[in-house]
Formats: sequence, structure tokens, C-alpha cells
Amino acid sequence: MRRILVTNDDGHFSPGIAALAAALAPLGEITIVAPQVEASAVGHALTLRRPLRLEKLGDRVYAVDGTPTDCVNIGIDEVLDGPPDLVVSGINKGLNIGDDVTYSGTVAGALEGALLGYQAIAVSMQWTNGDWDFGPAATTAVRLAAAILERPLPARTFLNVNVPQGSIRGVRVTVQARRNHITKVNQRLDPRQRPYFWIEEAQDDWEPHDRSDRQAILDGWVSVTPLQPDMTDHGALETVEALTRSLAERP
Repeated sequence: MRRILVTNDDGHFSPGIAALAAALAPLGEITIVAPQVEASAVGHALTLRRPLRLEKLGDRVYAVDGTPTDCVNIGIDEVLDGPPDLVVSGINKGLNIGDDVTYSGTVAGALEGALLGYQAIAVSMQWTNGDWDFGPAATTAVRLAAAILERPLPARTFLNVNVPQGSIRGVRVTVQARRNHITKVNQRLDPRQRPYFWIEEAQDDWEPHDRSDRQAILDGWVSVTPLQPDMTDHGALETVEALTRSLAERP
């Protein structure tokens, strides 16, 4: 039987991870290893300066007091009976598109799976102030999971999947959107007049791109973006070669 490891960054108690695990069950043996508390926006953090605790909560359901990256490593090394056939992270409450993938714990869970050599998918859903229906995202995740189990992705490649609210027109293969992202640090004072800080978004202007993940969501399509951990800017290699040659020529 195939082994499928499921994680997230919203925590083991999130209804999104429960919906995802239930939908994936026909594909294999599902094991949930997820953060004990919400770990949104932790990125690809790995806990190295304190011990981690693993708690069994139910049949093949575990919580780790760490990050999604921690969960994937502990899940593979300590919980599963063998290597996973697939790592799936989600379903996240809120999109993980464009530059935001660098912050996303959801995407990091799938990224860690890919770095370790396994097929991996991250699944997120557009935010709503109403009731959450994870059905469309779960159905999309299962279909993609079944497809890559039969036809694996290239090594170190994983899928970042984002699902819009409302009527879905279909699936679109996309690239990451770009935006002019400016943060604002808001300083406040506690009752003892000591400063503390909230990091907030001050500007969020997206660059238009017909094939971007953001545009797909705006148009009502599921966005599927192939990602990889290689962050090398291959197009800039010649520029940097010239720069380093000029440095070497200086006395």
C-alpha cells in the first residue's frame, strides 16, 4: 500500500487537513504529522536549538511542537514504516501565491518533501469570511496526487496548488506572480510602556501577468505552479561573471 504523509501549517486541528486526509484515503495509507499549534508564515524553518516533542493523537495522527519542515522530517524518520510515496501539505486557509511562497509554511512542507527526494504537493484555498468548503480543493488535490503517483514529477520539483472560492472553471498551469511588497512596522506600547511591534502590509501592488497564479485565481481557475528549491538566477550568471572578473582585475 502506498504511504502518504500529510502535513500543514495551520495545525493538526485544522478542518483543512482533515478534509485533505479523508479525500486522499483511497490512494493509500494516510499519516498526519502536523504542527501542535498554528505555524503560518514560518517559511522553511527547521528547529535546531531546542528538542522537539512528538505526540500521538489518534490512529496515524501525530502532532509536533515545531514547524511543517520539522513535521516532515520527523514523520519520515520516526513515524512512517518506510519512505513516503507522496507528501501533501494543506489545505491551507488562504492562498499561497506569487512571492508569498517564500513565507509559506504550507509550501515549505511540500518543499521539504521534494528536497528529501519524494513527490510532493502544497494545497491552499482562497480566503473566505464565510463557511469553508474544502471539497473543491480536496478533490483537486486527490486528482493531482493520483496523477503524479502514476507519472512522477522530475526530481526536486513539486506542485503549488491554489484553489479559488466559488465556481471553478478548470485548472491552469501557472508561474509565480510578482508584487511590490512593502511592509510597515507598527510600534505600540504595552501597559508598562514598553514597546512592542506588529509587522503589517503597507503596500501590495501585483504586477500584471496573464499566466500568473494570481491571475488564474482572479479568473476562477485552479492554479498549479511547478516549483523547485533551486533559487539560482541562471539569467544573471553572465552578469555576475563579468562583475567578479572586474573585481579580480582591481589592484
